[in-house]
Amino acid sequence: MHQFLAVDVVRDVAVVTFTRPEKLNVLDVGTRLRLAALIRELGSGKAVRGIVLTGAGRAFSAGEDLRQAPTTDAEVRRAFESFHDITRAILATRVPVVAAVNGIAVGGASEITLCCDARIGTAATEYYQPENSRGLTISNASSVLLHRLIGNHAMRLVLGSPRVGAQEALRIGLLDELVEPDALLGRAVDTVREWTPEGNTTALHLALLRPRAEEVEAAFAREDQAAHAAWSSGALSAGVEAFWSART
Repeated sequence: MHQFLAVDVVRDVAVVTFTRPEKLNVLDVGTRLRLAALIRELGSGKAVRGIVLTGAGRAFSAGEDLRQAPTTDAEVRRAFESFHDITRAILATRVPVVAAVNGIAVGGASEITLCCDARIGTAATEYYQPENSRGLTISNASSVLLHRLIGNHAMRLVLGSPRVGAQEALRIGLLDELVEPDALLGRAVDTVREWTPEGNTTALHLALLRPRAEEVEAAFAREDQAAHAAWSSGALSAGVEAFWSART
């Protein structure tokens, strides 16, 4: 058990759960760093056949913890690097990683699901990327991964920041499958097991089918530049302040 992260092994599959439901499973920098380290540990394939990511309660995750929003350029870099590192960790595993998107996935958390090998949801699943109206910019190599998954829908999702329900997410390719809520984790575990049969070459195929590391690193570099520009312009600070003002 890590703070705000729980790990269970179900039929030889590691189920990693975000366990901060009272805060909609927001992810602070420390949690993101622990998650990346945990994925690297489990992703070797020595102990489990694959990894499932999911959230406790009614949300997958509300993404960045804006109560701990960056206040310096160095903190901006550290925040973005911690998101990027989750993507690096997932794309380097030798086992499948499946997102069981049990509820709303916001901002950076929605972006984490993009680098997973499958995304399974329920009728309660919802995607929301509000960065454009909050002075934030996208991360996790989503500038590449969104286009890879959903083509020209990517521009609308980022610039317009609509809330995308489960059926639309399935239609445009954000989700691969919809199941009943009580079947979500079971289906995610089944998917891992189906993709790792006896005598498999799954690790080799994952390396062939996932985006190339150089493409992802180039996306990180562009996203870091955008984050620096947002911070330097004051858009990030103003957006976060406006978010909290609207809530109070």
